[in-house]
Amino acid sequence: MKFRTVEPSYTSKDGCRLVWQGVDEDDADVVILNKEELAKLVEILKQNKTGEVELEDQTSFIRINSDVTQFSLTNHDLLEANTSEIQEQVLEFAKVPHEPQYVYIGTKEFYPSVWIRDDSKQKEDAPKKTSKQSLIQAILSSEPEKLRQDLSPTDLFRVFATRRSTRKFDKTKVEDWKIDKILSAADVAPTAGNFQGFQVFLVKNKSAKEALVEAANKQPYVNAPVVLVFCTDPSRVNLKFPPDILEKFSLQDATIAAAFSLLAASGVGLSTIWIGMFDEEKVKKILGTDLRPSSILCIGYPDKKKSPKSRRKLKELIKVIE
Repeated sequence: MKFRTVEPSYTSKDGCRLVWQGVDEDDADVVILNKEELAKLVEILKQNKTGEVELEDQTSFIRINSDVTQFSLTNHDLLEANTSEIQEQVLEFAKVPHEPQYVYIGTKEFYPSVWIRDDSKQKEDAPKKTSKQSLIQAILSSEPEKLRQDLSPTDLFRVFATRRSTRKFDKTKVEDWKIDKILSAADVAPTAGNFQGFQVFLVKNKSAKEALVEAANKQPYVNAPVVLVFCTDPSRVNLKFPPDILEKFSLQDATIAAAFSLLAASGVGLSTIWIGMFDEEKVKKILGTDLRPSSILCIGYPDKKKSPKSRRKLKELIKVIE
């Protein structure tokens, strides 16, 4: 993994994205720095000093040495960059005014810290099998399992199990780096032919949010700290199929991207509510687009933490075709 470049963040003109490139085109890692973290890094590099920058999660660090700069990130492999190279690029980046890229969906770059886990301990603790049993047999014969308390709070399966919809958000501002991760999750969602047949609108305007409330059957929680509107864009799907099939692909693309964003939001400690009831023409007018809206994702800190809801047993959910 080789350090490649410094890019503007998706949502903030003050932060940045530090990008590493792997062997394959899609094999990349990204570290997102907010305004304060970038400023500290720039100050150390300007003075040609060694030092350390503590990142926002308070357990990750950037350690600047004379030869190598190390990025020690929670639940992530160590990333390194030649100090002279990162110094040149970061200081050059810091001199240029950068405009926020609110609705930009770019290349496949996502620092997946919330998805990485170490399975070694779980393998050691796993009970020994007493008899051979297929996975589907195990699912259909099992009772709902209690959530493993020894898993990391950012473990992907914990995110699945603890996610709850919320209809009342706290007024706390959502950090830009968290919005970046949410948009990055939409960016890496699987799409038909990898053409990304969707567009995301990040709505910040207060009047626009209030108008969306009206357009969404007067659901007040649509006026959330972060509002994402996912729209279909079949013109991006460059496949030789009839228009109705391309529209279907595009709708699936937008829906999967919204689902990825929802899970990413849960992974960084936020809550969401998925809105599917709205007047499409009104939403188009508010956004100033001809693209068809597929869903509205409202995101923020929950007013109150909620415990996971009970679900039906998997054997009731799954029908096996022999």
